[in-house]
Amino acid sequence: MAVYSIGDLEKLTGIKSHTLRIWEQRYQIIQPKRTPTNIRYYDDDDLRALLNIALLNKNGFKISKIAKMTEHEIREKVFSISDVKVSGEAPLDALTISMLELDEAKFDKIISTHIQQIGFEATMIQIIFPFLEKVGMLWMTNSVTAIHEYFVTYIIRNKTITAISDLSHKSSEDAPLFFIFQPEGEQQELSFLFLQFLLKSRNHQLIHLGQSLSLEEVGDVYKIRKPDYIFTMLNQSPASGSIQDYINKLTHLCPESHILLTGFQVVGNKVVLPPRVQTLNSLQETVAFVESLR
Repeated sequence: MAVYSIGDLEKLTGIKSHTLRIWEQRYQIIQPKRTPTNIRYYDDDDLRALLNIALLNKNGFKISKIAKMTEHEIREKVFSISDVKVSGEAPLDALTISMLELDEAKFDKIISTHIQQIGFEATMIQIIFPFLEKVGMLWMTNSVTAIHEYFVTYIIRNKTITAISDLSHKSSEDAPLFFIFQPEGEQQELSFLFLQFLLKSRNHQLIHLGQSLSLEEVGDVYKIRKPDYIFTMLNQSPASGSIQDYINKLTHLCPESHILLTGFQVVGNKVVLPPRVQTLNSLQETVAFVESLR
């Protein structure tokens, strides 16, 4: 069980600490626990309850009205809001609540509804990736465990694979050939599956060999197909050598390909980019680059 200060709750719910204290005193919305030394703290149940309350409040429900609702009534209202809203914080809050409660039916329905209303690509960019950033913040406060990560990853992964399968891919021999791969030690399958969707939806040719490829294996692919573009993500330090060494070896093995790099190790370190190497520092830059090749 995680333990939260009122400052933690402010960061996770978006409700100011001053407001939370007023809600406690005036409406008894949540009541802090106290340590033997009289320090206030909150637990997971408080966080879940406050996420629901915050979602309703952000969507026009007065706190005085929420305070009179039963827990069941609050949950029903939250579900109805998250089912129809396609903008703002409501979907993120609703997905967070569904994840914490391991409610697969609710989590799945929220995503499916948004896909129907705004499309898969927009859902990923506007809803799913911001939600995953929020999950990362919850990791930092020990609010979620590996179980929660497995839960959301499994559902989002299946949605992405289905979206890829539903594409009518019509690439031509004139379309650029992309080779995308995850280096050894990287675990960013969702990002690469989404990139696969982006490329196929724009009818580019694609080689995707999945996870944990060594540089030698990358070189073998290059010898067979000589792709126009090679894309990879570097969030972890290479198993041997520096990030600069890795980039230099990659460009040496693939001397004619245009190499696209993203990830914390590239963005966060001062690296010298050889000719034909380009960094894409965000999801937005990656989408814009793919779109520019149409």
